[in-house]
Amino acid sequence: MISFLRGTVAHVGLSTAVIDLNGAGMAVFATPQTLSRLHVGEEAKLFTSLIVREDSLTLFAFADDDEREVFEVLLSVSGVGPRLALAVLAVHDPETIRVAAHSGDGKAFTKVPGIGPKVAGRIVLELSGKLVPHGTGPAPVQAAASAADWKPQVVAAMTSLGWSEKDAGGSIDKAMADSPDLAQAGDVAQILRATLRWLGQDGARAGNRVGSRG
Repeated sequence: MISFLRGTVAHVGLSTAVIDLNGAGMAVFATPQTLSRLHVGEEAKLFTSLIVREDSLTLFAFADDDEREVFEVLLSVSGVGPRLALAVLAVHDPETIRVAAHSGDGKAFTKVPGIGPKVAGRIVLELSGKLVPHGTGPAPVQAAASAADWKPQVVAAMTSLGWSEKDAGGSIDKAMADSPDLAQAGDVAQILRATLRWLGQDGARAGNRVGSRG
């Protein structure tokens, strides 16, 4: 089993990266948050999970061991494959997933593209007792960050997922209007997740509006 990779980042794509391991390029799939931390030419360490299929060997990479653990537990849910498990981690951080699974919050999982109420209910049911929230102390006090510090990174991550810069910027602004504390903290990964969740909710609201007119 390949537990982790340490090497030079050779390439960063829309959903994958290539790590140069002494002349051998290892391709990995990862979330936008993990990919946004990688920079070509710099050394990186990624925790990995190898998925073996009859016709393929696919390596998924994570920023830390906690992300990998949650990913592998999500794979234990019937009907949840590696791409869907990775999508869950793109929208929610590991602790949010733990809390949602522990508290039976199926709605949290419906915010992930591709997961409807039925699948969300199955996730909550099958993860019961498997994921327990970590104890957390008081958050450290941080100076407020300006959008100039974090917004370009979030826009870059969203454009890698297919949004235009204009749509990405507008969605970020609207999502942060609902979460000013998150914007002040300036955590790129958290802001990206919040924007993706906002987009999912906005899509659901649009669907409801169309349905009511019909």
